[in-house]
Amino acid sequence: MDQNQLDRINELYRKSKAEGLTEEEKQEQAKLRSDYISTIRRNLRGTLDNVSFVNPDGSVSKPKSKK
Repeated sequence: MDQNQLDRINELYRKSKAEGLTEEEKQEQAKLRSDYISTIRRNLRGTLDNVSFVNPDGSVSKPKSKK
């Protein structure tokens, strides 16, 4: 997700509050939001995959996968 897409999300949000959106703009907004959420989830998953726990005995362990 680049800055232009984030700017467009914000622009559509402001327009929706001020005057309302056309049906095409609502669809564009929904797609942009969906892309944004999937990007956030990928980034969070990447961060969580790199987490390690230090146990009281000094050993390091990875969290167990739910899958």
